[in-house]
Amino acid sequence: MTIRRRAELFVAEEQDRRLDARTTGDERGMLIDFLAAQRATLELKCGGVEDALSLRSVEPSTLSLLGLVRHLADVERRWFRRVLAGQDVPLLFSTEAEPDRDFDGAVAGPAAVAEAWEAWRAEVAFAERFVAEAPHLDITADDGWRGAVSLRWVLIHMIEEYARHNGHADLLRERIDGAIGV
Repeated sequence: MTIRRRAELFVAEEQDRRLDARTTGDERGMLIDFLAAQRATLELKCGGVEDALSLRSVEPSTLSLLGLVRHLADVERRWFRRVLAGQDVPLLFSTEAEPDRDFDGAVAGPAAVAEAWEAWRAEVAFAERFVAEAPHLDITADDGWRGAVSLRWVLIHMIEEYARHNGHADLLRERIDGAIGV
Protein backbone atom coordinates (compact mmCIF):
# COMPACT_ATOMS: atom_id res chain seq x y z
CA MET A 1 0.00 0.00 0.00
CA THR A 2 1.35 3.42 -0.97
CA ILE A 3 1.12 6.02 1.76
CA ARG A 4 -0.14 9.37 0.52
CA ARG A 5 0.41 12.67 2.30
CA ARG A 6 -1.22 15.97 1.44
CA ALA A 7 2.06 17.71 2.30
CA GLU A 8 3.89 16.06 -0.60
CA LEU A 9 4.52 18.03 -3.78
CA PHE A 10 1.76 17.84 -6.39
CA VAL A 11 4.34 17.22 -9.11
CA ALA A 12 7.91 15.98 -9.11
CA GLU A 13 10.33 18.45 -7.55
CA GLU A 14 12.30 18.94 -10.78
CA GLN A 15 9.08 19.92 -12.59
CA ASP A 16 7.80 22.29 -9.93
CA ARG A 17 8.62 25.87 -10.92
CA ARG A 18 7.10 27.08 -7.65
CA LEU A 19 10.36 26.02 -5.99
CA ASP A 20 12.24 28.63 -8.03
CA ALA A 21 10.90 31.40 -5.78
CA ARG A 22 13.61 33.25 -3.91
CA THR A 23 13.72 32.89 -0.15
CA THR A 24 15.74 36.02 0.49
CA GLY A 25 15.87 39.39 -1.17
CA ASP A 26 14.00 42.62 -1.50
CA GLU A 27 10.30 43.02 -0.83
CA ARG A 28 9.28 43.56 -4.46
CA GLY A 29 11.05 40.41 -5.64
CA MET A 30 9.60 38.34 -2.82
CA LEU A 31 6.04 39.53 -3.51
CA ILE A 32 6.44 38.86 -7.23
CA ASP A 33 7.75 35.36 -6.56
CA PHE A 34 5.04 34.52 -4.01
CA LEU A 35 2.34 35.62 -6.46
CA ALA A 36 3.99 33.69 -9.30
CA ALA A 37 4.02 30.56 -7.12
CA GLN A 38 0.32 30.96 -6.36
CA ARG A 39 -0.47 31.40 -10.06
CA ALA A 40 1.61 28.30 -10.86
CA THR A 41 -0.33 26.35 -8.23
CA LEU A 42 -3.60 27.17 -9.98
CA GLU A 43 -2.16 25.93 -13.27
CA LEU A 44 -0.88 22.74 -11.66
CA LYS A 45 -4.19 21.95 -9.99
CA CYS A 46 -6.01 22.41 -13.31
CA GLY A 47 -3.49 20.53 -15.45
CA GLY A 48 -4.29 17.22 -17.07
CA VAL A 49 -8.01 17.27 -16.30
CA GLU A 50 -9.22 19.73 -18.94
CA ASP A 51 -12.33 17.65 -19.67
CA ALA A 52 -13.39 17.85 -16.02
CA LEU A 53 -12.59 21.51 -15.24
CA SER A 54 -16.27 22.46 -15.22
CA LEU A 55 -17.19 19.75 -12.70
CA ARG A 56 -19.01 21.45 -9.81
CA SER A 57 -17.99 20.92 -6.21
CA VAL A 58 -21.28 20.00 -4.50
CA GLU A 59 -24.87 21.09 -5.00
CA PRO A 60 -25.96 23.87 -5.00
CA SER A 61 -22.50 25.43 -5.47
CA THR A 62 -21.33 26.39 -8.95
CA LEU A 63 -17.69 26.31 -7.82
CA SER A 64 -15.43 24.55 -10.34
CA LEU A 65 -11.81 24.69 -11.44
CA LEU A 66 -12.91 26.38 -14.66
CA GLY A 67 -14.87 28.90 -12.62
CA LEU A 68 -11.75 29.61 -10.57
CA VAL A 69 -9.72 30.31 -13.72
CA ARG A 70 -12.45 32.64 -15.01
CA HIS A 71 -12.81 34.33 -11.61
CA LEU A 72 -9.08 34.89 -11.22
CA ALA A 73 -8.84 36.30 -14.75
CA ASP A 74 -11.46 38.86 -13.71
CA VAL A 75 -9.69 39.55 -10.39
CA GLU A 76 -6.37 40.14 -12.18
CA ARG A 77 -8.12 42.42 -14.68
CA ARG A 78 -9.94 44.34 -11.97
CA TRP A 79 -6.93 45.16 -9.82
CA PHE A 80 -4.20 45.66 -12.39
CA ARG A 81 -6.01 47.03 -15.47
CA ARG A 82 -9.03 48.77 -14.01
CA VAL A 83 -7.77 50.03 -10.66
CA LEU A 84 -4.01 50.47 -10.90
CA ALA A 85 -3.71 51.24 -14.64
CA GLY A 86 -7.00 53.16 -14.71
CA GLN A 87 -8.26 51.43 -17.84
CA ASP A 88 -11.99 51.63 -18.52
CA VAL A 89 -12.47 48.01 -19.54
CA PRO A 90 -15.24 45.58 -18.60
CA LEU A 91 -14.65 42.42 -16.68
CA LEU A 92 -14.43 39.36 -18.92
CA PHE A 93 -16.72 36.89 -17.23
CA SER A 94 -18.79 38.80 -14.66
CA THR A 95 -21.13 41.73 -15.00
CA GLU A 96 -22.97 43.99 -12.59
CA ALA A 97 -26.18 42.20 -13.47
CA GLU A 98 -24.53 38.77 -13.12
CA PRO A 99 -21.72 39.14 -10.57
CA ASP A 100 -21.23 35.35 -10.25
CA ARG A 101 -21.23 34.63 -13.98
CA ASP A 102 -17.53 33.76 -13.74
CA PHE A 103 -18.59 30.63 -11.83
CA ASP A 104 -22.18 30.19 -13.00
CA GLY A 105 -21.20 30.41 -16.68
CA ALA A 106 -18.29 27.99 -16.50
CA VAL A 107 -19.61 25.29 -18.80
CA ALA A 108 -17.92 22.19 -20.19
CA GLY A 109 -16.18 22.19 -23.51
CA PRO A 110 -12.77 22.78 -25.06
CA ALA A 111 -13.71 26.24 -26.35
CA ALA A 112 -14.77 27.45 -22.90
CA VAL A 113 -11.60 26.06 -21.34
CA ALA A 114 -9.39 27.63 -24.02
CA GLU A 115 -11.17 30.98 -23.67
CA ALA A 116 -10.70 31.00 -19.89
CA TRP A 117 -7.01 30.13 -20.04
CA GLU A 118 -6.35 32.64 -22.82
CA ALA A 119 -8.03 35.39 -20.80
CA TRP A 120 -6.25 34.43 -17.58
CA ARG A 121 -2.84 34.31 -19.26
CA ALA A 122 -3.41 37.69 -20.93
CA GLU A 123 -4.36 39.28 -17.61
CA VAL A 124 -1.40 37.72 -15.80
CA ALA A 125 0.93 38.97 -18.55
CA PHE A 126 -0.50 42.48 -18.24
CA ALA A 127 -0.11 42.39 -14.45
CA GLU A 128 3.47 41.17 -14.69
CA ARG A 129 4.37 43.97 -17.13
CA PHE A 130 2.62 46.54 -14.97
CA VAL A 131 4.49 45.45 -11.84
CA ALA A 132 7.83 45.30 -13.68
CA GLU A 133 7.38 48.83 -15.05
CA ALA A 134 6.05 50.39 -11.83
CA PRO A 135 8.64 52.72 -10.29
CA HIS A 136 7.94 51.47 -6.75
CA LEU A 137 5.41 49.60 -4.61
CA ASP A 138 3.92 52.78 -3.17
CA ILE A 139 2.15 53.92 -6.34
CA THR A 140 -1.51 54.30 -5.48
CA ALA A 141 -4.84 54.35 -7.24
CA ASP A 142 -8.38 54.92 -6.07
CA ASP A 143 -10.69 51.96 -5.79
CA GLY A 144 -14.40 52.56 -5.29
CA TRP A 145 -14.56 49.69 -2.83
CA ARG A 146 -11.36 50.04 -0.78
CA GLY A 147 -10.39 53.67 -1.34
CA ALA A 148 -6.72 54.42 -2.00
CA VAL A 149 -4.73 51.23 -2.60
CA SER A 150 -1.02 50.81 -3.27
CA LEU A 151 0.63 48.37 -5.63
CA ARG A 152 2.06 46.71 -2.50
CA TRP A 153 -1.47 46.18 -1.11
CA VAL A 154 -2.72 44.79 -4.44
CA LEU A 155 0.16 42.30 -4.63
CA ILE A 156 -0.49 41.12 -1.06
CA HIS A 157 -4.22 40.93 -1.76
CA MET A 158 -3.60 38.90 -4.93
CA ILE A 159 -1.42 36.42 -3.01
CA GLU A 160 -4.23 36.06 -0.47
CA GLU A 161 -6.86 35.72 -3.21
CA TYR A 162 -4.96 32.96 -4.99
CA ALA A 163 -4.07 31.15 -1.76
CA ARG A 164 -7.73 31.01 -0.73
CA HIS A 165 -8.89 29.81 -4.13
CA ASN A 166 -6.02 27.34 -4.44
CA GLY A 167 -7.42 25.73 -1.30
CA HIS A 168 -10.69 25.33 -3.19
CA ALA A 169 -8.72 23.96 -6.16
CA ASP A 170 -7.14 21.33 -3.89
CA LEU A 171 -10.56 19.95 -2.98
CA LEU A 172 -11.95 20.21 -6.50
CA ARG A 173 -8.97 18.39 -7.98
CA GLU A 174 -9.16 15.65 -5.37
CA ARG A 175 -12.84 15.18 -6.26
CA ILE A 176 -11.99 14.86 -9.95
CA ASP A 177 -9.21 12.29 -9.85
CA GLY A 178 -8.05 11.83 -6.28
CA ALA A 179 -4.85 13.85 -6.79
CA ILE A 180 -3.56 15.47 -3.61
CA GLY A 181 -0.46 17.43 -2.63
CA VAL A 182 0.73 21.00 -2.34
